[in-house]
Amino acid sequence: MNALDAAYAACERLAGEHYENFPVASRVLPARLRPHVAAVYAFARIADDFADEGTIPADERLRRLEAWHGHLLDCAAGRPTHAGDAHDAVFLALGHTMATCELPATLFEDLLSAFAQDVTVHRYETWDALLDYCRRSANPVGRLVLRIAGYRSDELDQGSDRLCSALQLTNFWQDFARDWGAGRLYLPREEADRAGAREDALGTTPLAPEWRDAVEAAVCRTRMLFREGRSVCDGVTGRLRYELRLTWLGGTRILDRLAECHFDPWQHRPAIRARDVPGLAFRALTWPLAG
Repeated sequence: MNALDAAYAACERLAGEHYENFPVASRVLPARLRPHVAAVYAFARIADDFADEGTIPADERLRRLEAWHGHLLDCAAGRPTHAGDAHDAVFLALGHTMATCELPATLFEDLLSAFAQDVTVHRYETWDALLDYCRRSANPVGRLVLRIAGYRSDELDQGSDRLCSALQLTNFWQDFARDWGAGRLYLPREEADRAGAREDALGTTPLAPEWRDAVEAAVCRTRMLFREGRSVCDGVTGRLRYELRLTWLGGTRILDRLAECHFDPWQHRPAIRARDVPGLAFRALTWPLAG
């Protein structure tokens, strides 16, 4: 195995070691795409871990992200980068992926800006502010996957953006309690205010009725984004189509679980279970009926 193959293998191992609700470089994807998607995932996963290391001072986490940005720019310019330890392998693979698939550095920079924002911003006043965060934290991933698969289409990009934002929001509602424990609250204050929900009511179970109303309103808004993003699942072909269908179905299943627990993720974190998989696979194959 040469150095490049070993670098891609390291990225695929990293993707396989992390639990995700939604497919990441899964076996559904064509084999030719999986290493490139894994390289993108590894870059983002490590940078996100930098931002989330809460025991490390904020200025040190930001410094690490800035250094990661510098390695990205070296990588994009075709210069050798020395990120240290196993991280060199990530940039070796990513550099090859960026050159082969013609991926713009700006999409990766958007991701880094969102990770840096997570270090310093722990509340969102409005939906506009939260969706701008999603624009940078989630939407670039969808656009990168489309470009890796050879798609260059404004229409597909728009559908992908809505799907990725919906997935990001779903993760926020799913991890409501975990994020609160880490000092973060992603549900916009304007939505909480509409429901009469106050922060001092959080931290107890069951979740206060006003907060359940706020979560329900957020879930309704998220479902709208899923509906608007469904087009990207129909706009691609081949095995990528089934990957995106499974992703869409997995995200909407989490929202179904939230409804089943009366919009109280505090007591039960909604998740995809093993018994869900056959049903999701069947619905992916009978997709016209899944809407």
